[in-house]
Amino acid sequence: MKSVQTKSGFIPHDMSVTSGGDLVYATQDERTVNIVENKIIHVHETIRLKGLLPTNIYSTSCGDVLVAVYDEIEECRVVRYSGSMEKQIIQFDSVCQPLYLSCHYSKNISENKNLDICFADNAASAKMVVIKAGELRFKYTGHSSTSKGLFYPYGIITDSKSHLLTSDNNNNNCIHILHQDGQFLRYIENFDLHHPRLLCVDMRDNLFVAEWTKGLVKKIKYL
Repeated sequence: MKSVQTKSGFIPHDMSVTSGGDLVYATQDERTVNIVENKIIHVHETIRLKGLLPTNIYSTSCGDVLVAVYDEIEECRVVRYSGSMEKQIIQFDSVCQPLYLSCHYSKNISENKNLDICFADNAASAKMVVIKAGELRFKYTGHSSTSKGLFYPYGIITDSKSHLLTSDNNNNNCIHILHQDGQFLRYIENFDLHHPRLLCVDMRDNLFVAEWTKGLVKKIKYL
């Protein structure tokens, strides 16, 4: 229906949509995050990352943009922008240890209804949740009943019940469901999933799962 051409001609590295319907996309070759106005298809605001490379982005309920970035020495952080202004940096825990593995693999982001920032770090084989102020709430590294292989979180999303859902993309081929406080609830499995990656939940809590190896999107009713 409509298309947006990047300046460089290369594909965006990640994209999101704001609550107002604007498209937000990040490009590593341009080192920018671009906001495209919904009604007029052109870039009306650009966040220049000043030497940082973006991996993933997410538009929050309040209109801010969260950008996972890494620098030349591969230190990773999440930066919150309000418009083009840097508002917050989330990088270390309370004892100054890095929250995220220093690596440029995908680090998918979501926001829960309680404003927790949910962060899937597949390079570290762990999923972390950080509250809005930047304090680490809990770290989830998989459940003991997963025996097929290493926990490898990729996509992450929340639903109307504030559950956290993350795809386990390595050999486990399932979706983990957690309570908002970090307790494991159950798996979504036995749907013949093959390397599930990106997730989306609609207003009726239908789960859409994008499979990496088969190139399919599956719709699952799980509640």
